[in-house]
Amino acid sequence: MLLLHGLGATGGVWHADDGVAPDLPGHGAAPWHDAYSFDAMAEAVLPLLGDEPATVVGHSMGGVVALALAAKAPDRVRRVVGLGIKVAWSAEDVERARALAARPVATYDTRGAAVERFLRVSGLAGLVPPDDPMTDDAVVDRVAAGEGSGWRLAQDPRTFGVGVPDLAGLLASVTCEVVLARGEHDRMVSHDQLAALVPDPVTLRGLGHNAHVEDRAAVLALG
Repeated sequence: MLLLHGLGATGGVWHADDGVAPDLPGHGAAPWHDAYSFDAMAEAVLPLLGDEPATVVGHSMGGVVALALAAKAPDRVRRVVGLGIKVAWSAEDVERARALAARPVATYDTRGAAVERFLRVSGLAGLVPPDDPMTDDAVVDRVAAGEGSGWRLAQDPRTFGVGVPDLAGLLASVTCEVVLARGEHDRMVSHDQLAALVPDPVTLRGLGHNAHVEDRAAVLALG
């Protein structure tokens, strides 16, 4: 099972002991690039697929990457689970993402302040404690990295410019089974929006946008 995180998070969010959970480009320990796209992210994780067809579970942005991966390697992906993928994008949403992508890298005086910002950006505030081991790859000591003083997020701000996914086009291009799911309290995507794309979307009761953090077993059971 290949587990793909969402925008702003890292592979560590999965606490994976039953799958492979890489850092996507521009996140965690993965390298930064001049620009980002779902297709390029899928290309980056393609070598992680084995010879036997795998299940790919992706959260939010990672769900889009999972679909792009299935389109690239139809013989190596048997099932995609896309959790909490944002379907409807307003002009304001697009402009906000562009503005975030254009921001310079922010520096924080302490590790604690950088971790707090990471948890807010990734939507994990209140779900993941600041001392969780997953935060180790989410922030960077600029002194140790030879960049100067302070701390920064490991995430490249330019990842916010990854773009608006063409969900209908991706779904039409994949041949494997696809499950689209959301948490009941996810404000980023509704059940009706998913139902317009697939016949039987799954709503996980009592969970939110980061359902895989709140109840990982319930999400992985979809695979």
